[in-house]
This record gives sequence, structure tokens and C-alpha cells, in this order.
Amino acid sequence: MTTRVFLIRHGSTELSAEDKFAGSTDVLLSQEGERQAQLLGKRLSCQKIHAFYCSPMKRTMKTAALVAQPHNLPVETVDAIREVDHGLWEQKTRDQVKEEFSDLYLQYEADPFTSPPPKGESGLQVLSRALPAFQDIVKRHPNQTIAIISHKATIRLLVSYFLGFDMRKYRDNLDQQPCCLNVLDFKLNPIQARLKLFNDVTHYEDQAFKQGEQRLSDFYCQ
Repeated sequence: MTTRVFLIRHGSTELSAEDKFAGSTDVLLSQEGERQAQLLGKRLSCQKIHAFYCSPMKRTMKTAALVAQPHNLPVETVDAIREVDHGLWEQKTRDQVKEEFSDLYLQYEADPFTSPPPKGESGLQVLSRALPAFQDIVKRHPNQTIAIISHKATIRLLVSYFLGFDMRKYRDNLDQQPCCLNVLDFKLNPIQARLKLFNDVTHYEDQAFKQGEQRLSDFYCQ
């Protein structure tokens, strides 16, 4: 028995091009983000999807609605799979954060899994809320295919966990383009996963990497 999860990042937002920390900021999808979601919905329209879930943020809810539209299914919101809260860094650029919080930023870059932004969340805190919720969803759908629409950091943390990666490097080692598709298969239990597809944007690949290059960690800027 296999449960297949289409794990999807939301589409581009109104802040995507500005290279700002925007985790808990409830920003809307841009027109391009809506186009990406419509194209992904068309791509998945021939798949038998039994249920749709998303975080309660506007960008994920809109993405989920557009992807689910061809299936005529409701979308259930799950608060625990929302994006990381960057605290005092929300809506600041990376350069602003480096200048205002230089020491804390260095700690965060070295280990974002256990070093949170001030008044924000660490990767560990995000995983602690997102993982049980994700596994509960998988348990509800034995031998079915489901779609879960979430966020860049949340997805990278979940994938890192299931594949046994070094969690401290989740930002450096994994990327998620806007509205990308990941596919995870779970056999027998919601712990053992096989990654079948990762960060796939062939539904709009003509522009994907131009848009995604700016929001990598400093590891890729050196």
C-alpha cells in the first residue's frame, strides 16, 4: 500500500522579486504566481487526487484553489504547515538583516535549524509542528494520492527529515522554486518516504530559474 504526496510550494508572490524575509507575512500571489498555479493545475488534472491540504496563508490557499480547481474538491487548511516566522527580520532584505543583526545573522547562517531570528522560529520549531501534522495527513489516506501545498522552508525541512539529511544545512543544500512539484511515496507507514520527484517546474520552466536565483542562502553567494 502506497500513499503518494504531491508536495507543492506556493507560486510567486508580490515580494518574490525583492529578496525579503517573508515567512509569516501574509503576502498575496502575484499574477505570475497565479499563472504558475494554473499551469500546475492543468499538469495534474489527469491525476486522481483524493484530497487537498494547504497552510492557511493567502499565498498557499490561492495556489491550492487553482491547483484543485480541475478536480472540483475542497481544500482543507492545516495551520501547522505554515511558513517559518522570521520574527524581527520579516519584510527586511538580507542586506538589512546583515547590517542590523550581524552576529545573530552569522549564527543563523551557520545553523538555521537551532538558531532562530529574534522573536522568530528556528527550523527545529517549524519541523516540530509541521512533521506531526504532515504524518497525520498521510495516515488518513492509505493507498491514495493527496496534494499538500506549503512553503519553501517548511518543505525543505520535511524533505531533509525524511531523507536523513543534515538538518543544519537545509537552506544550503535544498532549493524550492515557486510552485514547484515534489513527489513523495510512503509505504506501510508515514515515516519511511521515497522521493520520486524534487523541485520540478516543467509546467513553467521557461522562467523558473530566473526568478529563483535571488533567494538562496549566503552559501551560494560566496
